[in-house]
Amino acid sequence: MTENGNFKRRVRARAAKTGESYTTARMHVFPKSANDAALEARRLRLAVAQTTYADDPRDIDKLRWSGQEMRLLMRQAREAGARLVHFPEGATSSPNKRIMSEIGPREIGPSDWRRFEWAVLREELDSTRRLARELGLWTVIGSVHPLTAPHRPHNSLYVVSDRGELVTRYDERLLSNTKISFMYTPGSIPVTFEVDGIRFGCALGMECHYPEIFSEYERLDVHCVLFSSTGGSPANEPSFAAEAQGHAASNSYWVSFSILAHPGQADPASSGVVAPGGRWAAQCPAEGTAAISLADIDDNPGDLSRPWRRKARSGLYEPHRVAGDPRSDARDRF
Repeated sequence: MTENGNFKRRVRARAAKTGESYTTARMHVFPKSANDAALEARRLRLAVAQTTYADDPRDIDKLRWSGQEMRLLMRQAREAGARLVHFPEGATSSPNKRIMSEIGPREIGPSDWRRFEWAVLREELDSTRRLARELGLWTVIGSVHPLTAPHRPHNSLYVVSDRGELVTRYDERLLSNTKISFMYTPGSIPVTFEVDGIRFGCALGMECHYPEIFSEYERLDVHCVLFSSTGGSPANEPSFAAEAQGHAASNSYWVSFSILAHPGQADPASSGVVAPGGRWAAQCPAEGTAAISLADIDDNPGDLSRPWRRKARSGLYEPHRVAGDPRSDARDRF
């Protein structure tokens, strides 16, 4: 094996062991030179959370508990050195379609959003925003966002800065049949934001099923997509986690996968962070309990796969194709 090949093997071995990107592992294996300085990675410690499933927004005590649980996990994340904490879809409350149905619970119909304790939700969100400022912690929260009557609300992710400011909001765009028929107004645009030089994109709900959402964020130059979900139906549908790994690998960026915890479920999935190669860099315990997991993510400088894939998609192969060659045109011979 050549010296260069041996070096690459050592880098890949470290990356497989630590969950680091290839570039980060390379910096540890090989001392930084003057030429490497320009490729020095920007890094950020990310906490991904799973919170307890709560589906009745009429229940004031449950709304209060959800807020308290989020803030407890925020404190744990900050104590562990996190710069950003990412929560699931419906971390404040994930309204049950049968509870919300105006003709329910036996039948599913248009949601009656007057049943939601909106004032209590706002109080919990304000308390969470104030804690984000106190801790100096960026916080991304899954919540329902009310619109002006008679419009249905958005299913959203709030992005709160380390100064406690609501800097942007992402609204789920590709909704399930029930959500679009009876519950929510779809969003219309991708949303990105930046923390310490790391660029994030947001996805939500069942959007893990749609690769176009994730390829769009690749074109927008994000380093990490924050995907929040309830976990799918049935609860913690395993395809979501597999798809998150696939999106990270095919787009060569990090994916933070945050889902709700469902206590008592057999073999539950768990929240985690997927590295650009598609491996899990961190995962919460698969016990159906509230928890956080931490990963040091970076901007993956020097990565060659993303620019190559963009080049490949831009007509690179056209000059190399042949026309009129019978050995190419005929498909019924060896």
